[in-house]
Amino acid sequence: MPKLTIGLVLPDVLGTYGDDGNALVLRERARRRGIEVAVERILLDDDVPSTCDLYTLGGGEDSAQLIAAARLSASPGLQAAAADGAPIFAVCAGLQVLGHTFRAHGNEVEGVGLLDVTTAPLERRATGELVSEPTRAGVTAELSQPLTGFENHMGATALGPDASALGRVTRGVGNGGNERVDGVVQGSVIATYMHGPALARNPQLADLLIARALDIPLADLEPLELDVVTQLRQERLR
Repeated sequence: MPKLTIGLVLPDVLGTYGDDGNALVLRERARRRGIEVAVERILLDDDVPSTCDLYTLGGGEDSAQLIAAARLSASPGLQAAAADGAPIFAVCAGLQVLGHTFRAHGNEVEGVGLLDVTTAPLERRATGELVSEPTRAGVTAELSQPLTGFENHMGATALGPDASALGRVTRGVGNGGNERVDGVVQGSVIATYMHGPALARNPQLADLLIARALDIPLADLEPLELDVVTQLRQERLR
């Protein structure tokens, strides 16, 4: 039986918007396929291990971002895992913290540097439904279904040359700017401004992360159809 360990990174800091649920969605979708799964909660006082098969990070306010950036820089297990190709899924503040710089309490702050992005403030808060069509960039080339979530942020994220967008926005704000895109794909990292939790609303994206953790193509993962998820997506994509 395959085994997976999901690292839930700093849920006591980056847990404001219920993004912990992404790890639970991954666990449940894996378990329903007969995969043995453990979720390892990596708290602020813990060293970040480099040995998990898959990692998730959530959202938080300015103070939470400052704490998370300092901790992840001091305990660079996540960076080591990324270098080894472990999939990492980051949402909102998690996205910003993994970039080069972001703004918190009016100051520019150095991030972890896993993503070639910088984040400045939006002129006004982006709040509401966010829908995008997946790009063909990097690991998202296997995605075919629209992506949906709820955004609530003040970040305008600019992509550098090494980063690609996760999706092209058809509703909402996403990263901001004239490009009308959401999220980032770079190396083994997939990041987005979608809350929801995002993986509950985007089962194909969840399965892509599981497939990457198992080092198999998405097409080789056993299909899993859940009527309640289909109904949720139909409601959110109207």
